Amino acid sequence: MAATRLIALHKNKGKSVAACLKSRTDYAQNPDKTEQGQLVSSYKCSPLTVDEEFMLSKRQYELVTGRRQKNDVIAYQIRQSFKPGEITAEEANKVGYELAMRFTKGKHAFVVATHTDRQHIHNHVIFNSMALDGTRKFRDFFFSALAVQRLSDLICLEHQLSVIEKKPYRERQKRIVYPPKESNRDRLCGIIDTILAEKPGDYEAFLQKLEQQGYEVKRGKHTAVKGKGQKRFIRFRTLGTGYGEDEIKAVLEGKAKHQPHQKQPLKEQSFQLLVDIQGKMAEGKSVGYKKWATKFNLKEMSKTLLFLQEQKIGSAEELRERAAAATERYHTMGNSIKAAEARLTEIAVMKTHIINYAKTRSAYDSYRKSGYSKKFLDAHREEITLHKAAKAAFDEAGLQKLPKVKELDAEFAELLTKKKAAYPDYRKARDEMQELVRAQKNVERFFAEEKDTTEKTQTR
Repeated sequence: MAATRLIALHKNKGKSVAACLKSRTDYAQNPDKTEQGQLVSSYKCSPLTVDEEFMLSKRQYELVTGRRQKNDVIAYQIRQSFKPGEITAEEANKVGYELAMRFTKGKHAFVVATHTDRQHIHNHVIFNSMALDGTRKFRDFFFSALAVQRLSDLICLEHQLSVIEKKPYRERQKRIVYPPKESNRDRLCGIIDTILAEKPGDYEAFLQKLEQQGYEVKRGKHTAVKGKGQKRFIRFRTLGTGYGEDEIKAVLEGKAKHQPHQKQPLKEQSFQLLVDIQGKMAEGKSVGYKKWATKFNLKEMSKTLLFLQEQKIGSAEELRERAAAATERYHTMGNSIKAAEARLTEIAVMKTHIINYAKTRSAYDSYRKSGYSKKFLDAHREEITLHKAAKAAFDEAGLQKLPKVKELDAEFAELLTKKKAAYPDYRKARDEMQELVRAQKNVERFFAEEKDTTEKTQTR
């Protein structure tokens, strides 16, 4: 499976053309790479004096044509690599010689060196940029590298060697799934898992192993670490269940068993809404967009039908009923959570007023006994204002007797627990509702487009 590359060799800055030619040809004929020069062949030049003969032809070209260019191409190189184990070094040299002869049509001197220092045998073919008669130079035409590749493939097929089969663009496999990116937190969890598996003696030994991994450790009330390239410290207690200081210490003491971090993969959206092709075309979209949108709609409608089969929905009416029921269930659960949040806010406000009322009661009694003195008001304005605000809140709520703070705390804790427990079901109901509604809209749009197409056909 030969791979080729055509390279134009230029003069290096600070070196002469002769020195550059010598270094390039010496590298190609390196005895350690060519079995002491046995795998070197040439045409119209000697491998020992190839650089001098190339220079002689360049001087002849200048004398014949009178042309001399700066930053000129001094020679060309063809690299030809073969599949490991498919060809011998001697045969590879013959194939390289034939490639150079047929590509230059025998009008340019060249040297072929076959290297065996790698697993794959490869040729270095260096041919002179000047023709043998000194009247012209090699013209590096457009797609010349492609011509070398095709000629090399043809010669390889003639020698019963494999070639690289290039697939058409439409048949090439496109990259759709990309490797997931690892966050700093995921990386830290993985390192903690590894260190805990080694069973360090105590918490300090655990932190020292983290420092050996390149992390900066900040000891204190809450242990935090920062890796190389990170801007902020990460506290253990923010990494999730099983990674807090107390949990890690319990694992080190043998009181608990550590569960390694399991990253949950993101759930991909099963299908998307169909594109309103007629509306987009009315906005001025092109014919190319219409082709893309038609193909996109077919794919998404196929996914929608698979979803309906999985949900065992057999008709549009059943889909409509299921979507309506899911929407109602979602809104019911949402209203319940909102009511709980509103009550939590009321409890927090009422608790604040009760505490303020109790703290400022003596100051307000003194203010009343002073005959509502303006001087006393100026001295205790903040306390009196808080007391009046609390009293107004109690009157607005119609409270005859103030509730106890402990009772409010208990109710607050109970509501908060119920709210947190209801959130997973609420998210599940939301996802179910969104999928059913999206499927319903896709089915309705699909049948609407089919109806329009049928009516236009009948009209014609």
